[in-house]
Amino acid sequence: MKSKRIIKSVLLDGFFVMICLSTVLPFLLMLSISLSNETDVVINGYKLIPEHIEFTAYEYLFRNPATILNAYKFTIFQSVVGTVFSVFMMTLMAYPLSLKNFKLKRFFSLYMFITMIFSGGMAASYIINTQVFGLFNSVWVFILPGSVSAWYVFLIRTFFQGIPSEMGEAAKIDGAGHLRIYFTMMLPLSKPVLATVTLMVLLAKWNNWTTSMLYVTDEKMNTVQFLLQRILENLNMIKDMQEMGINLGNMSVPSETVRMGMAVLAAGPMIMVFPFFQKYFTKGMTVGSVKG
Repeated sequence: MKSKRIIKSVLLDGFFVMICLSTVLPFLLMLSISLSNETDVVINGYKLIPEHIEFTAYEYLFRNPATILNAYKFTIFQSVVGTVFSVFMMTLMAYPLSLKNFKLKRFFSLYMFITMIFSGGMAASYIINTQVFGLFNSVWVFILPGSVSAWYVFLIRTFFQGIPSEMGEAAKIDGAGHLRIYFTMMLPLSKPVLATVTLMVLLAKWNNWTTSMLYVTDEKMNTVQFLLQRILENLNMIKDMQEMGINLGNMSVPSETVRMGMAVLAAGPMIMVFPFFQKYFTKGMTVGSVKG
């Protein structure tokens, strides 16, 4: 009996080790290729340990360091501010929907549910954001549109409903209002779901590049993802011109290593942020979805 438990434990541990390796190894391979020599990659293929360590890809990407550093600064700013604003607004909406005696909660729940099914589309969103709200070339276009997600509101609401209502009733007897209950009771007790939603929103804000493409012409408001997308387009254009036999002089562009270097620059910061949320992530995803 004991031997069967040991075998099951070993198999289970081995299964999760394989899952961990399947997520870690691709990033290590990506990092290795970005630090490799372009010729080695073309001849020998991808390897976890580079034969010759070079920083040619990063030298190419940082040819104009001021541009990419400015993109990082703006991306961090809009990601942090947009995430804080978004989570704050969604918790404000979720709190009244979690109250049993809120008469309009069915109406607002149905209203938000409809937004999960139907959408006006990109053209309608562009017209509203530019012509109605005047957000073209404005930093607010990164923060206001899409700041509230119905799915996350329902997730937070469900978590709020799992908090004993007796605590709120006791606070009301002591003279606390809804705002005080919201700030001093609901938010501190909801760290798991707040950390989960914050991480998801932060990832979406960080990986957003379409907003810069559609609404921004000022280069000071280019995000890292959009800047890397432009570098990739230029890289592909140069490669196509070389394949067509167009003479570009002595220009040599390390295509494969640059691609991987771009992926490292884009994903690296979020990989460093994730451990701070990991403590609450699993609990927030499971506890907030148990109760209807």
